Amino acid sequence: MRGSEPMRAWADIDLAAIRNNVRALRSLAPTAAFMAVVKADGYGHGMVPCAKAALDAGATWLGTATPEEALALRAAGIGPDRARVLCWLWAPGDPWREGVEAGLDLSVGGRRALDEAIGAARAVGRTARVQLKADTGLGRGGCQPADWPELVAAALAAEADGHIRITGLWSHFACADEPHHPSIAPQLALFRRMTDHAVDRGARPEVRHIANSPATLTLPEAHFDLVRPGIAMYGISPSPEIGTPEDFGLRPAMTLSAALTLVKKVPGGHGVSYGHTYVTPGETTLGLVPLGYGDGVPRHASDSGPVLVSGKRRTVAGRVAMDQFVVDLGGDEPPEGTTAVLFGPGDSGEPTAEDWARAAGTIAYEIVTRVGGRVPRVLHE
Repeated sequence: MRGSEPMRAWADIDLAAIRNNVRALRSLAPTAAFMAVVKADGYGHGMVPCAKAALDAGATWLGTATPEEALALRAAGIGPDRARVLCWLWAPGDPWREGVEAGLDLSVGGRRALDEAIGAARAVGRTARVQLKADTGLGRGGCQPADWPELVAAALAAEADGHIRITGLWSHFACADEPHHPSIAPQLALFRRMTDHAVDRGARPEVRHIANSPATLTLPEAHFDLVRPGIAMYGISPSPEIGTPEDFGLRPAMTLSAALTLVKKVPGGHGVSYGHTYVTPGETTLGLVPLGYGDGVPRHASDSGPVLVSGKRRTVAGRVAMDQFVVDLGGDEPPEGTTAVLFGPGDSGEPTAEDWARAAGTIAYEIVTRVGGRVPRVLHE
């Protein structure tokens, strides 16, 4: 039950935690601008409210993957006067024109993308804001070092013609979440060389940036002109090796809960859920939780996912199904409707997203981001 409306399941989103997390992260990079990464519906927390909370706390940039996300921010009233928006996953035929008209910063990592940005600028009669992305070792998007001089030269020519403005130079770490990984220093050095090349040829970017969440937390030498935390903004550590959220003054912003829809006694030797991977060791009670892999609960956490019910840690009993899973209540008989907490900040003994990540053999990013649209987000302070 949330307020006066009964709910089967819900995700509480603590906007005050997000604002405080942004302030804590800004304090680690006091001379750099702050980009709040709100892609993937704000890592499952709700893109627009999280973006507005981050801006309230001092962010001046927002980061998205797809143009649809970026344009949705503009449609929600977050104009260029309030936040710059960088969008980095542009495909051929995407709404480049709309992006230029909306004043988005368009990430370009190759000639095809640059040509599309130039074409869009010509079509709408407006200068496109372009950020050149360098592949310094991640091997995903971005321009290879061998092709960088050609891309820079073409971008500078387009800038001289008034079609684009080179607003940024950027890249992305491959292993910043692994302290002292041997790839970090070479990537940083290559980023400096590639950005220096562009500047030496005449580029005058507003920002140079490479620092994601782990680099913001642990690599001050990588902060440059802007940092762009993602998962850390939502109060989750990028990796246990770096530290806990508490180590950095962060607080998880999402608490995922559901109401038990059924509590029943069963005898010993009773199989539970598909495949009977769990069989009750003796007479007990089972509780039915109305969340499943259709809502983002990882099936890989079958027989291992932790849940807090009536102040006690329980474990998923049997396989997680599409819409539901079962916990063995060990003979306890909480009333139907009792709240089962899958994860949260951990203040009251509930599991955390990191606990679920360990149970499912994945990362906490995936746990929060995969919470599906059937689960309403309840915003609070």
